[in-house]
Amino acid sequence: MQDIIKKLKDFNELVMFEHSIFSLPFIFIAMVVAADGWFGFWLLILGALAAVSARNFAMGVNRYADRDIDAKNPRTANRPNVDGRLDSSSILIFIGVNALVFIIVAYMINSLAFALSIPILAVLASYSYFKRFSSMAHVILGISLGLAPIAGVIAVEASVPLWSVLLSLGVIFWVAGFDLLYSLRDIEFDKEEGLHSIPSQYGPEATLFISALFHALAVLFWLLFVWAADLGFFAFIAAAGSGAVLYYEQKLVRRDFKQIDRAFFTVNGYLGIAFFILIVLDRIFS
Repeated sequence: MQDIIKKLKDFNELVMFEHSIFSLPFIFIAMVVAADGWFGFWLLILGALAAVSARNFAMGVNRYADRDIDAKNPRTANRPNVDGRLDSSSILIFIGVNALVFIIVAYMINSLAFALSIPILAVLASYSYFKRFSSMAHVILGISLGLAPIAGVIAVEASVPLWSVLLSLGVIFWVAGFDLLYSLRDIEFDKEEGLHSIPSQYGPEATLFISALFHALAVLFWLLFVWAADLGFFAFIAAAGSGAVLYYEQKLVRRDFKQIDRAFFTVNGYLGIAFFILIVLDRIFS
């Protein structure tokens, strides 16, 4: 039993399960808006399973593909995919199981979700390889998480309305913006290994500018989402308030690069949760 618990802890460390907080609020935001309120316990369960299995799949592929890179980077050399706690076969099985769970859940949701399940997995897997040839990897990561709102609205109404695309675009630029900040920690390593990232190719100042631009675009698209979905006061506060949060995040990193972890994990985590709560309040009081 202790061996099983230890293995589960290793897999949890591999994929950093707690970071699901970045994608879960936005899939549920889309579901709340699409349903104009409560969408039911069944879709709640299926939506959570879809989001978690998709993220586990993506992180599993990333850790499997990056075994050689992670082993060379002092920051990542103690990860379970590198230090021997999880071998390649175990990671591949983990990837396969989560892919299967995602496809089965998509089938149980509706035919459109099922049809899109494999293309979505292909997009999620592609991020792990982009850094080897393109600095657009930051945007690909954004697209990977930006699929969450699209998946949420498909689950409820089997369509992709304009407002869900705008919400998704906001998530894409939000994630790409904070991934740029996170990548500042590996500038020298990426240069040495010939990995493509905006920080390693264009330097810290350009990276900070592009990150701020991406975050400005995120707020713009979230405001357009509120307009297109014909939402109310609380939703507007969610979109506008995200601008204040992202401004704080940008200031935090510019003040001290040692604050990158705090900006990446804490600030962004609170943003997603607060956004979701305000959307729920908007639907309750509209």
